[in-house]
Amino acid sequence: MNDSYKAYVALLGRVLLALMFIQSGFDKWLNISGTAAYIASTGLPLPSVLAVLAAALELFGGIALVLGVQVRWVGLAMALFTVVVGSIFHAYWAVPADQAAVMQLLFMKNISVAGGLLLISALGAGPLSVGGRRKALQ
Repeated sequence: MNDSYKAYVALLGRVLLALMFIQSGFDKWLNISGTAAYIASTGLPLPSVLAVLAAALELFGGIALVLGVQVRWVGLAMALFTVVVGSIFHAYWAVPADQAAVMQLLFMKNISVAGGLLLISALGAGPLSVGGRRKALQ
C-alpha cells in the first residue's frame, strides 16, 4: 500500500471513531443534569462531577482524534474510559435475560471501539494530522 492511501485511511479511521464521542459528549453537555442522574442511578459517587468529566473527555477527546492532536495519549485514555464505562453501563451479565442480548451487543461495541483506540494509540495519527504536520516541519 502506498503512503497516500495509509494517510487518508488513518484520517478516515480517526474521524469515524471520533464521531461517536463528539456526538455523545455534546449531548451530555446539553443535558448534563440528565447525564448526572443516569450516572447516579448506577450508584457511582459524585455523579455531577463524573458527568462533566465524561462530557469533556468525549467531546474534547473526539476533537483531538479528528485533528490528530496527542492521539497516543488521547487514544489510551479514551480506550480505558470506554472499557470502564462499558463494564458499568452495559453489564449484560447482570441484567434480565430479555435485556442481555442488547446489552451484550453494546458492551462488545465498546470493547471493539477500545480496540480501535488502542491501535491509534500504538500507531499514532498519521501524516494528515496536527502531530504529523509538526513532524514534517521539524
